[in-house]
Amino acid sequence: MMSRDAARAAAFEQKIGARLRARRRQLGLSQSELASKLGVSFQQVQKYERGANRVAASTLAAAAAALGVSIGWLAAEEAPQDGEKDLLSALSRPGALEILRAFNAIPDARGRNALLVVAEELARLSHGSSAHV
Repeated sequence: MMSRDAARAAAFEQKIGARLRARRRQLGLSQSELASKLGVSFQQVQKYERGANRVAASTLAAAAAALGVSIGWLAAEEAPQDGEKDLLSALSRPGALEILRAFNAIPDARGRNALLVVAEELARLSHGSSAHV
């Protein structure tokens, strides 16, 4: 059984990892590209992002510089700005950035609106079906 302190440390590592992943993906960097900037393997970046391995202070500083954010932001010490927490959580879900990029690549407002209508309908149907489970 994990002690309370160990559980807090693990949760903290997972927060850092989630922010690393979200920012890396926001910038369009692969795990290999970030790994190269940090001087570690891409497998190590995977472990950081999952929260499986602790990020050394020097690596955290290098990651912040490579990702153009502060150490405090990566460490989740800076307060999220207006909905940033929800946005980061949403953007860290698989496929979220891809759908956003696809949406932004649609040149006309009617096309973007059509995609939005489809996504909202899928969400509505999902909420309706989960209520019956």
